Amino acid sequence: MKIQILGTGCPKCIKLTENAEKAARELGVDFEIEKITDINKIMDLGVMMTPGIAIDGEVKSVGKVLSPEEIKKIISK
Repeated sequence: MKIQILGTGCPKCIKLTENAEKAARELGVDFEIEKITDINKIMDLGVMMTPGIAIDGEVKSVGKVLSPEEIKKIISK
């Protein structure tokens, strides 16, 4: 599973990354974190507000920091 964090590296993006890693570890899934910081690539995914999170290339959330519990629900679907 590829978890993509979409953002420029702001504190919210960093927290979202930490929460995503925690959620994936707690679920025991095999995952890779990719940070996408290039604003053009972020916009190519249709994201206009950061931070955003995508799972396997599909955007799941934009503009907020999801908790580990919220991320677990997304990963489990």
